[in-house]
Amino acid sequence: MSQPPSRAPLLVTTTERPAGYDVREALGQVFGVVVRSRGLGGNIMAGLRSLGGGEIVEYTRLVEDTRRHAVDRMVENARAMGANAVVMMRFDSSELGQTMTEVVAYGTAAVIQKASS
Repeated sequence: MSQPPSRAPLLVTTTERPAGYDVREALGQVFGVVVRSRGLGGNIMAGLRSLGGGEIVEYTRLVEDTRRHAVDRMVENARAMGANAVVMMRFDSSELGQTMTEVVAYGTAAVIQKASS
């Protein structure tokens, strides 16, 4: 049983020209934005952990999950535009206040096809 076209795999790449593919059409910019806040318990644990130095795993998990969610939103927006790829994908992030993190995944929605030999 095949997947519906809207759920077909969508290539996300940081390059302008994916190896083995031709970019047939650039459809425009596409992005996914997520703003997350760590709960009070997580902030307390992170604050205590920062006293000892080293990685703050609570914040690492927060940023990793937020990036994944931002990419998922970007992919859905690209699909809605009729794209089968996002090229030149990038991330941007910033802090909002002292407890919130904003992550944006962005790139160019494109239609690609396998390169002819």
